Amino acid sequence: EVQLVESGGGLVQPGGSLRLSCAAAGFTFSVSSMMWGRQAPGKGVEWVSSIDSGGGTTSYADSVKGRFTISRDNAKNTLYLQLNSLKIDDTAMYYCAKMPGWNTKGQGTQVTVSS
Repeated sequence: EVQLVESGGGLVQPGGSLRLSCAAAGFTFSVSSMMWGRQAPGKGVEWVSSIDSGGGTTSYADSVKGRFTISRDNAKNTLYLQLNSLKIDDTAMYYCAKMPGWNTKGQGTQVTVSS
């Protein structure tokens, strides 16, 4: 059974930074492509970024490109998302998931950007 636990969210001012983590268990993390998404109140899950199993190929939504960085540590079974230059519109619950679908996502970690 896929188990994913997100952490690292919080309240930050515009322009600030956070580093999200996603601890994975129950599957072979090192051969799995992974992704981050986010969900604002009243909206569906929006794809943010994805990374292949080796970490060599990454992709980003246009809204976060140049500000967010996805990475992984296969030795620690952990996925990361570095969030820089945060904007108020980045406020959302952030989820990690094993590709290809959101049905494996964890409980999420809340990111709130506010002055």
